[in-house]
Amino acid sequence: MAQIDVDMEPPKDIPKKKPNQHVQLPWVEKYRPQSLSDLVAHEDIISILNNLIENDNLPHLLLYGPPGTGKTSTIVAAAKQMYGSNKAYSSMALELNASDSRGIGVVRNEIKEFAGTRQLFHQGIKLIILDEADAMTSDAQFALRRIIEKYTKNARFCLICNYVSKIIPALQSRCTRFRFAPLSREQIRTKLVEVAEKESVEITENGISAILSLSGGDMRRVLNLLQAAAMSNTSSNKDSSQTMDTDEMKSNAIDETAIYLTSGAPLPKDMTTILSLLFNNNFHQAFTEINRLCATKGYALADVLTDLTIMVTAMDTLPPATLAELMDSMSNIEHRLAFGTDEKIQIASLVGAFSLARKKIKIIEDKTGKMVE
Repeated sequence: MAQIDVDMEPPKDIPKKKPNQHVQLPWVEKYRPQSLSDLVAHEDIISILNNLIENDNLPHLLLYGPPGTGKTSTIVAAAKQMYGSNKAYSSMALELNASDSRGIGVVRNEIKEFAGTRQLFHQGIKLIILDEADAMTSDAQFALRRIIEKYTKNARFCLICNYVSKIIPALQSRCTRFRFAPLSREQIRTKLVEVAEKESVEITENGISAILSLSGGDMRRVLNLLQAAAMSNTSSNKDSSQTMDTDEMKSNAIDETAIYLTSGAPLPKDMTTILSLLFNNNFHQAFTEINRLCATKGYALADVLTDLTIMVTAMDTLPPATLAELMDSMSNIEHRLAFGTDEKIQIASLVGAFSLARKKIKIIEDKTGKMVE
């Protein structure tokens, strides 16, 4: 047979792939505190943790509170302060999240194996962080309580959860509890301005106030909302850069409208319109206009109810009994929305609740002898 020579030399014109040197991290991870001194809130908790770490007397911990208040960042920063380097942290700390399988098998095998072994090159106690521990099954929690006592000499456990009531009392009694309250507006504002300056984001004063109003004390939501607004504002500037002057582009900072459009929350002026429709128009007009407004603007009725609750409770003119019945009706509507009921029917229910409240207010005014409009 004739032999066929095959040229195996690679082609010379194929360019080599360069590594991506411009990977953009989410700002939540980019500005995550690396030490306890970088945290902006909960000074009393940080002070206690510093003293416990310095005295080498760290107990089992239970950190609970609303999301975005710094629970995970606090314990991770404390662990890095304890172990000194990332390499030591990776070998001495075990972090399990709700996305991991954390049934009774994981507790008996992986956690037990990690807690029961000693490290040759690193001294000190190990740290096992169970994030979102309220998602653990009750069987896993009952199995964990014995492991906590058995391996106390080698390891410390830190349970992190949003709802402490979902942690069994046997685990709560074995841990030192710290409650992380929602962050104040001043604490969030300081970090918000700092991140905006580092990222060269122009934001107006009413834009900052809008973020603070929507935050609910959640720093994670603040940074995500700021980054989303900055990205959308940058893309809109690129699209309109051919028709805009330089001065116009510089003045195109993130304002209140941009923040509300990015978050999908109802605009304050639209909420004022909805409240006026509920108190001043008849049933058909109010239902039609509110339904049209929610459909064209893409508002979720649950978000509308949240803002309505704040606006209605701030009114001083409503009688207490009428306000109580109105809040009860709105809570029932929100409960039904949670089970996926039709929003149009619930809008009609909302208008009906306000119509009944208006009738009761008129009856009270008639009895007191005041003029009724």
